Amino acid sequence: MVERRGKFLVAEPFFGPGPRLALSRDSRYDVGDLVLVAAGPSGRHGRGSRARVRRRIGRPDNARDVIEALLLHRGLAREFEPAALRAASEVAGAVVSAGAGRRDLRALETFTIDPVSARDYDDAISCRADADGFTVWVHIADVSAYVVPRSALDREAYRRGTSVYVPGAVEPMLPPELSNGVCSLAPAQDRFAVTVEMAVRGSDVASVSFYRSVIRSDARLSYEQADRIFAGTARADGAWGEALASARAAARALEQRRAAKAALVLESAEPEFAFDGGGNVVGVTPLVQTEAHRLIEHLMIAANEQVARFLEARRLPALYRVHEPPEAMAVERMLDQLSSLGVPTPPMPGGALTPRQAAEVAGEASQLVADWVLARGGRPARALNRIVLRSLKQAYYDERNRGHSGLQLASYCHFTSPIRRYPDLICHRALLSAVTGELSPPEVSWVAQSAPWLSERERAAMAIERDADDVARCFLLEAVLASAPHGGLGAVFEGEVVGLIGAGAFVAFGEGGEFEGLLPVRRMREDWWELNEHATALIGTRSGRALRLGDPLAVRVGGVDPPRGRVDLLPADWE
Repeated sequence: MVERRGKFLVAEPFFGPGPRLALSRDSRYDVGDLVLVAAGPSGRHGRGSRARVRRRIGRPDNARDVIEALLLHRGLAREFEPAALRAASEVAGAVVSAGAGRRDLRALETFTIDPVSARDYDDAISCRADADGFTVWVHIADVSAYVVPRSALDREAYRRGTSVYVPGAVEPMLPPELSNGVCSLAPAQDRFAVTVEMAVRGSDVASVSFYRSVIRSDARLSYEQADRIFAGTARADGAWGEALASARAAARALEQRRAAKAALVLESAEPEFAFDGGGNVVGVTPLVQTEAHRLIEHLMIAANEQVARFLEARRLPALYRVHEPPEAMAVERMLDQLSSLGVPTPPMPGGALTPRQAAEVAGEASQLVADWVLARGGRPARALNRIVLRSLKQAYYDERNRGHSGLQLASYCHFTSPIRRYPDLICHRALLSAVTGELSPPEVSWVAQSAPWLSERERAAMAIERDADDVARCFLLEAVLASAPHGGLGAVFEGEVVGLIGAGAFVAFGEGGEFEGLLPVRRMREDWWELNEHATALIGTRSGRALRLGDPLAVRVGGVDPPRGRVDLLPADWE
């Protein structure tokens, strides 16, 4: 942030500690602006020259500007290399037509289901009921038709690794001409796709085939619209309505198989932020998992599994999505924590847990947690889901198939989102090298080297998205407080304890629990608090009072720090 120090202008680090940099005066920015700077080279005696302002970002009291600054601070480019943009413009003009080894599926009733705000549509669905089951076509955008290995576009996509989605903005893996244009399976447009055709019999996929296709989506549905159709409050006007009904039944059949395998069940609510024209956050809506979400989820999981099984059987160089079984001690601790909160847990097998048993127990525990939470009106879902999640290992990409513990699948890969994930593009190329022979399979050594890089890019994207959500929440909380009497001073919020550490309690509060902050134990002056052995309760050493995960707790807001996404809380009765 540009600040004045005497008669000089300096750039002060905005998101954390760092060097203060001297600036030259420039009409492009003013005191109080957020700017992106490049430090000047060091001169004699180690003294640096004046920093160069590369870009004026905006103002520190504007949510959209601060989120943009966060993306730049974390190293995202926010623009594409000129060579990649030129290449995208050139390939985006290609004529989409059948022939040359592509099946013409434009007559199939086809639809997409995505969030309302989506602009890149990776996947589309067709489905028909058969005499003994269903035929499901999962159409995935054929990005490999436009992004050639080792081209400028490919190098840029690999460097990014994944798209990053933050409130009000996106850092796409591919230029908009592709991600929002010719690759996106938009309605009423002919598009290249790679189709996974599955015969669903009972709860299993009896047979599968893969091929390149040309499709034409008949309807672009939002999750909310699909759910209204399922609830009978909206009509499916069009030939795609029967396809949607068949897909719903097929997904339910596949869901039975997943439930029988004791796959993990983790319900979550992703925030959807609303902005006004000035870049200020004006609202947030929790996007909970609904039947429409589960429909797409089960069909995508089935397609990913079938592709992974094919790649493994053919021994093709590809990236698998690996989720290793949890450690036995981590699962045992999870069960102890749940039991300490009165949550039902599955019985433990005798003897030491094998990795397979640990995964099965974790899956069964997650199902019991989901049922227990549902019976209590959705509380305390956030706290209990965090307990389950902490017992699990993090998923990653690997050239070796090690299975997916969370889904209880022996083979699994990411294939269904090549517009926004580079590992999916690798799997497309590997699959098509065997199915069509038009592409060479990826090099074994290169695939192995790409796995840790793409895993790291995914983790970095998740951290940015999480931190950007926190920034948006803080700006919204400031707006809520400003609109309250006396600027929100003394306002009491009903909350719920969702996390505990020795230093205090994390409390979700607000009308829908949309905000979260830390209540330090040093602010709870009436007692001396210590974390119990299960880390599920803070115990008052003098009073014996317990503050447990999931407990209701009234709080006040002590401070809000939007750049760091931090909220400090006070007890409601603190003076």
